[in-house]
Amino acid sequence: MKKNVWVFGIIAGAILALGIAISVVYNNHIDFDKGVYFGYAMMLLAFSLIFAGVKNFRDKYNNGVVSFGKAFRIGLYITLIASTMYVISWLIDYYYFIPDFADKYAAHALEKLKANGASQAEIIRQSAAMESFKTMYKNPLTNILLTYSEVIPVGLVVSLISALILKKKKSIA
Repeated sequence: MKKNVWVFGIIAGAILALGIAISVVYNNHIDFDKGVYFGYAMMLLAFSLIFAGVKNFRDKYNNGVVSFGKAFRIGLYITLIASTMYVISWLIDYYYFIPDFADKYAAHALEKLKANGASQAEIIRQSAAMESFKTMYKNPLTNILLTYSEVIPVGLVVSLISALILKKKKSIA
């Protein structure tokens, strides 16, 4: 199981890291709203390897049988490996290539509020919240936790769905 998890986890992590690299290269050309769709599409593409990894384990290494729990654990481990690669990639990109990300994101959020006709009070409140976010995001631990919180839920959902679809009890032949 270990080899299977590592292989599929590293491939999924490489896809996630590639997505971050593409985002950094096109940082000034993709707006934040479209970037969210791109990011989650890359996550779904990467985490499709959870399904492939569980199926590969079941069919090639476990005689066509896998319990829901074992299938979910495989998905969880693949998620953790890929997510860690995602977080490391983001930290490198953030600290070395786009250290002004939080400033750009805050400016985007405030511009979007203004464009949608938000009241001055709402803009002031959101501006204060964005200043708090920028301060908080400079802390590496907070940055790491927020980055994990972006990616792990997607992997967990795919792990759950994969385990439900691929669980297979021993046949009574």
